Amino acid sequence: MEFDEIETIAVLGAGNMGHGIAEVAALAGYEVNLRDIKEEFVEKGYDQIEWSLEKLAEKEQISDEEADAAIERVTPYVPVEDAVEDVDVIIEAVPEKMEIKKDVYGEVEEYAPDEALFATNTSSLSITELSEVTERPEQFCGMHFFNPPVRMQLVEVISGAHTAEETLETIEQLSEAFGKTPVRVHKDSPGFIVNRILVPLMNEACWMVSNDEATVKEVDSATKFDMGLPMGAFELGDQVGNDVTFHVLEYLHEVLGDAYEPAPFLEETVEAERYGKKTGKGFYDYEDGDGADIPTDAGTEAIKHRLAAVMANEVGHLVEGDVSNPADIDEAVMLGGGFPDGPAKMADDIGLDTLVEALEAAHEETGHPRFEVSEALREAAEAGGFHGGDDDGDTVEFTNIEIEYPGDMVGHMILSREARMNTINPDMLDEIAEAVDMFEADDDVRAILITGKGDRAFSAGADVTSMASSADPIDAIELSRHGQSTFGKLEETELPVLAAIDGFALGGGFELSMCADLRLASERSEIGLPEHNLGLLPGWGGTQRLQRLVGQSRAKEIILTAERFDAETMYDYNVVNEVVENDEFEERAHELAADLAGGPPISRRLTKRAMHAGWESEEAGLELESQAFGHLINTDDLMEGITAFMGDGEPNFEGK
Repeated sequence: MEFDEIETIAVLGAGNMGHGIAEVAALAGYEVNLRDIKEEFVEKGYDQIEWSLEKLAEKEQISDEEADAAIERVTPYVPVEDAVEDVDVIIEAVPEKMEIKKDVYGEVEEYAPDEALFATNTSSLSITELSEVTERPEQFCGMHFFNPPVRMQLVEVISGAHTAEETLETIEQLSEAFGKTPVRVHKDSPGFIVNRILVPLMNEACWMVSNDEATVKEVDSATKFDMGLPMGAFELGDQVGNDVTFHVLEYLHEVLGDAYEPAPFLEETVEAERYGKKTGKGFYDYEDGDGADIPTDAGTEAIKHRLAAVMANEVGHLVEGDVSNPADIDEAVMLGGGFPDGPAKMADDIGLDTLVEALEAAHEETGHPRFEVSEALREAAEAGGFHGGDDDGDTVEFTNIEIEYPGDMVGHMILSREARMNTINPDMLDEIAEAVDMFEADDDVRAILITGKGDRAFSAGADVTSMASSADPIDAIELSRHGQSTFGKLEETELPVLAAIDGFALGGGFELSMCADLRLASERSEIGLPEHNLGLLPGWGGTQRLQRLVGQSRAKEIILTAERFDAETMYDYNVVNEVVENDEFEERAHELAADLAGGPPISRRLTKRAMHAGWESEEAGLELESQAFGHLINTDDLMEGITAFMGDGEPNFEGK
């Protein structure tokens, strides 16, 4: 089955994951057959899709017409034969039980077209074992979505022992057509990538409580505020369902051995049916208590290092087992788990030697196999890190942004912390500054385009969660200066800069866009400075730059109300230079950046200098303008421009 041939998709199972996957497929333009074992189940799933589409339309994330068209593409079924007899891809999302899934595939095999691809949405079960129930194991793979599928970006595409490369490539293309980011899992290994990192993390948190090494709140304080994870480990367990975590661990324990033995504290919690939010009680009390009330300063370095070491060791196991590589592991965990950085990057930042020592000390003390150091972790420590050492200390590795060169003399900087809405942390600030230096040093780059990865956000602001542990005023002052310095560098570059905003540009993200020379926004964008809602103020230059853009009175309105404004309003306020329809955004962004790059480099550079000088002093700006005008009279670019003008042609400026 070729990707271009896919028209109809069957989704088996209309529960939370199933109806979510069906909605994603329908929104992508595919005909969808949604099937479950009872009419009431499939109708409930269909109703959930309709409700979700209405909510997306209400929030103006899609149009009413797109919502109506998507629901019309979904057809509910109960008989398996009717659901799968004329489809191209079958995505199974039935309960996470091996025997249930095997029964489904035994039935589906009887009716599915010979060329149809099978994909199982499993979080941990063996792809190989499931594929062998069918007569087409080479056309069978894993396609693991994350909950809720409509919002979560990651899809793990998992190879079984028999899966053909063509099958994997087609399912990866289909994932991209769904608007998702596929990450390849090269070998069928329990837990794949994300659960192989997260489940041992949660289990280790439980072991620390079991052994009286830490309390629940101390662990969660360390994970949420010291490590910057989106939730505390126990808070995450309650969200996922402690019974789910326990069952995954049981499977890992059975297949991989005693290193994955469930901690007594987790087992006791599950036996008491404290499954988490869904039952009202878990590690925290959601009925009579305050829920996950986590202190900001109860964590310790020992807890942080223990948990980071366990995750780093799992990275090592995945690498030495040829399941994945550090870069893909980091991307998967950031997208699927919402981590600010991937576990390999976090481990590198702490220092692998430190984490290896922590594991060795724990193994010597307890003898437990979960602390046995993986060979890949030892090798990475010797090499200076999972992502390699920094030999000269001057080069910034781009892990928070991406750099592209799309042609037309444009350098494209992409803010790429998509799982965190492209929020800005100190590492991203360093990388932005490094990217500006790179572009300025490259003679083939004459303009900079800045976008955010995905269509949800240009940048939703500063990564407040990862910075929350720094309550020291001196550190906060330095953080503000760090951002001001980086954004000032972007503002002062002699290359023209276009900020292309699609989705949220809030707080620090909006402040970053203010440093650009031009701002383009899609219709769906929302722009604002919500810092006052947090008891803060814009600390990366927003109090100064915004009033230059819109005047002091309007700037005060935007800052003091802390509201989000739509793109058209910000166009009226002179913040945005142009608003375009959502489906035209990408093309227009590249077109406008290319137009900027095609201008005369010398006169453009001197123009920016004169304008910047004029902000501080009109007299200084006028003098610089005169000097620049005189300099430009003798340039080859001027003659090129005059010749092209006289001949009614397009000038080819060379910057001479």
